[in-house]
Amino acid sequence: MSHPDLSSTGRRIAGLAPSSSNWVMTQHWDDLLFAHWPVSPASIAAALPDGLDVDTCSGSAWLGVVPFRMDSIQLRGLPSVPGFQRFPELNLRTYVRDALTGTPGVYFFSLDAANPIAVMIARGFFHLPYFWARMRMTAISEREFSFASCRLLCRRSVGFAARYRGLGPTRSLAESSPGSIEHFLAERYCLFTQDPLGRLLRTNIRHIPWVLEEAEAEITCNDLVAAAGLTLGNEPPLLYYSRHLAVYVWQPEFVTSAVAGAAIPAAG
Repeated sequence: MSHPDLSSTGRRIAGLAPSSSNWVMTQHWDDLLFAHWPVSPASIAAALPDGLDVDTCSGSAWLGVVPFRMDSIQLRGLPSVPGFQRFPELNLRTYVRDALTGTPGVYFFSLDAANPIAVMIARGFFHLPYFWARMRMTAISEREFSFASCRLLCRRSVGFAARYRGLGPTRSLAESSPGSIEHFLAERYCLFTQDPLGRLLRTNIRHIPWVLEEAEAEITCNDLVAAAGLTLGNEPPLLYYSRHLAVYVWQPEFVTSAVAGAAIPAAG
């Protein structure tokens, strides 16, 4: 399987450690809805692990729900696994900065996936809070989808259901720049999580800049926020849609200065 030269992404990713010179996975993210709500920075700060600060825009922290289809997953150096490459996924996220370096990134409160193998790999290798879910994503038209999820093997019902549509590319979004809300929400090139010992980890990713469209959505069920111990206000969500993005993923590394640059072995 061939992969494009990483230099073709056209940007150098800030904070990419020299020890992370080799990516370990590629994947495609298709037909995403970005649904974001402004929330109190204090409410998000109370839910973050030590070592992360809330990142804000327009005075607010932001809580995002992102349904999409994961596709073309390939672990570097390994053959493709049948049934592993294409399935719906859903995540609840917020936006943070590394307290040591100020590096901006994403922090996930939860991720749901329809593939149990992917859930086990993501939990064991990347230490991400994945859950197995029964999910359905149906195309209604080229840019319109229905999405439903129900988390499995958990004590409480955690569901999500929505119908969403992209409204087509616009020049204003195509030319989004630092300082805009869409740039703040989308242009993040690492994610943070914790290992079982509570140590902070960072996983770098790399891709071309997002191509976003304005979107419409009817969200009829959203239990993700309450399941994470968080609440939303009464404001309607800010909505964007993206058709496709190819992503390279690096191996997770410790964040703390004492062990920075040390790769993390898989749990086992």
